[in-house]
Amino acid sequence: MNTKYIKDLEYDKVINTLSTYCKTYIGKDKVSNLSPEFFKDKVIHSLELTSEAISLRNRKSNIPLSDIPDISISLKILKNNGVLSITALLNMARFLKISREVKEYFFSSDDIDLSSYPKLYDLFDLLYTNKSIEDKIFSIILDENTIADNASSKLNSIRRESKKLEQEVRDKLNSFIHSSTYSKYIMEPIITIRENRYVIPIKEEYKSQVKGFIHDVSSSGSTVFMEPISIFELNNKITNLKIEEEIEIENILRMLSSYLYEYKNYFEANIDLLGNLDLIFAKASYSIAMDGIFPAINEEKYVNLISARHPLIEKDVVVPIDISIGKTYSSLVITGPNTGGKTVALKTIGLLLLMAYSGIFITANEGSSIYVFDTIFVDIGDEQSIQENLSTFSAHISNIVNIIKEITPHSLVLLDELGSGTDPIEGANLAISILKYFFDNGLLAISTTHYQELKNYCLTTEGFENASFEFDLENLKPTYKLLIGIPGKSNAFAISKKLGLEQTILDYASSLMKKEDVGIEELMKNIYDNKIAIEKEREKIEKNSNQIEALRKTLEKEKERQKEKQDTLIDAAKQEARQIILSAKEEANSVIKELNTLDKGDIATANNLRNKLNEDLKEVSSTSSHSGLNLEALKELNNKFSLKNSSLSSDSKGKKNTSSTNSTISFAKGNNFKSQTISSEINVIGMNVDEATFVIDKYLDDCAIAKLSPIRIVHGKGTGKLRDGIHKYLKTNPHVQSFRLGTFGEGEMGVTVVELK
Repeated sequence: MNTKYIKDLEYDKVINTLSTYCKTYIGKDKVSNLSPEFFKDKVIHSLELTSEAISLRNRKSNIPLSDIPDISISLKILKNNGVLSITALLNMARFLKISREVKEYFFSSDDIDLSSYPKLYDLFDLLYTNKSIEDKIFSIILDENTIADNASSKLNSIRRESKKLEQEVRDKLNSFIHSSTYSKYIMEPIITIRENRYVIPIKEEYKSQVKGFIHDVSSSGSTVFMEPISIFELNNKITNLKIEEEIEIENILRMLSSYLYEYKNYFEANIDLLGNLDLIFAKASYSIAMDGIFPAINEEKYVNLISARHPLIEKDVVVPIDISIGKTYSSLVITGPNTGGKTVALKTIGLLLLMAYSGIFITANEGSSIYVFDTIFVDIGDEQSIQENLSTFSAHISNIVNIIKEITPHSLVLLDELGSGTDPIEGANLAISILKYFFDNGLLAISTTHYQELKNYCLTTEGFENASFEFDLENLKPTYKLLIGIPGKSNAFAISKKLGLEQTILDYASSLMKKEDVGIEELMKNIYDNKIAIEKEREKIEKNSNQIEALRKTLEKEKERQKEKQDTLIDAAKQEARQIILSAKEEANSVIKELNTLDKGDIATANNLRNKLNEDLKEVSSTSSHSGLNLEALKELNNKFSLKNSSLSSDSKGKKNTSSTNSTISFAKGNNFKSQTISSEINVIGMNVDEATFVIDKYLDDCAIAKLSPIRIVHGKGTGKLRDGIHKYLKTNPHVQSFRLGTFGEGEMGVTVVELK
């Protein structure tokens, strides 16, 4: 794409902003060379990289990149097997450290599925790290001026000897300074260094009194810095050791440099990788800051931008626009007053496309879709070439001539004020002809204009569509709201009247208008007014719909909350009722035991006990009915008591008592006897715990009265929840002596064998 077109769309300003999000000079270099891609696969790949970076950034914070030292010169030295300086080696170690930290940032978390980041994975995985060399350099080089003593045994030995000699020199000089003979010659009692040799400050007038060598003179000339002859040899030895130290340090630097020779290609690769990662995460940060979205990429050659915002206009100032082209029409003509936003609309479309083609999320709403054009042609602004002596019109036409030479059916053309700068009639007809040429060649074109003829052409020609920016007549200013399908109406008369122009002037101007122009203008006014009314009604309906939806959700939540509250109350009531029934059963069992101890003829006492129990059962029945609990348990309690009472009554009259075995029992009801056989096994498979314990409870009562034991409860294996619930219940039942799981041949884990008392 022509760099001029890119600049006209202000892409360079976006790039400058993007650069501020980079952390390294490499990333900034990448940004400065960034240009849009016009191939679908590359665009998708770039956008997916940004998307992965945003996701990773949200999960783990931003990538730990910092200002990377420039190692390019060092790499050239390494290619020639040269020796790096202390600072250069430190920078190489720092570069390795940053590379390692960046790689660990991606690979160190066990809680993140790295397969979710396939494109970033490849980049992070290629980063070269070498902690061994990194640690080696940092352990030997302490800072830009210091090599560690233990860098080599020889260096350690040299420095120990130097320190020993230096101390000896200091001792001698201290003795000299504080001696009674020489102290009066000393300017200050200090030891200093000149030309790498230890010296002391002597008063200038006494310099001849001290045997030694003058290495420096103070600026005033009153002090000379002398090396006494007594330390001359010691200073020579120290100097020689310094030379040996420098040679040994050079050897150490050569050794460290040699470690890096074979890895220089990896360093070059890392520079590129870190730069790319810096660029990708800068795009992610910029996209987040703009509230950008990943647009859908279509193959049908259309653009549909929802609430598109120019990225260089402040969020609280920019007015979003909905704009589309390519589905039902391929040429869109935008009309409206000056400063109404037409040019900004063109730039917004073009710039958002260029951003997406560069892997930057676009400032629009979800649902927006774009096409990857093979190029975007632009003619924006009032440019003219003074050197070529071209008018504004000529400059525009020259640009369009160049565009026509290069267009393809997969191009997008953005034209500002098409046909302007010349005779209005000729300019309008020329503009129509140019747009028709683009249409006939199958490409998409968006243009702005003031010409009435273009509005009329779009109204009557298939494949062309009008659009306009709304104008607030009341306040005489544009609203920057784009209306697709509505041509911009002329507001000249209305604005003039609003500003106080004489009515007679306006009336005469109106009389000069052609009837057909007035008719079309009136038609457009009606269309415009109807569109505004429809838009307002739609917004009102949408607002009401949103309120209704919000109310519906609130009611659903309240209904759900009430149901949960009701279920909680019912569960609590059931628990309370169940506890009451259990208490009643315990009392019934107690009464039955007491009846067993009565004399056969003690009917009065039995009747009293029965009456007491009946009163308790009535109370239980009343309580249980409110809880909705099944009353079969209460009936069963009554049957048990009737059974026992019947037995006593029969004995007292001398009648033969109905016998029972361990397999049958007789229940009395009036004067009729009903025999019911009790099985030694009960099956509760398929029931929940509450249902099963209720059935088992009744069954155990029957078995206890029939003196049937042991019995088997078949509950199945399943998840074990039913079995555990039954076992928990059996621990509390008064009839149960013990229980165990079945053995081989008895059903094993699916059966519980119960021994009754």
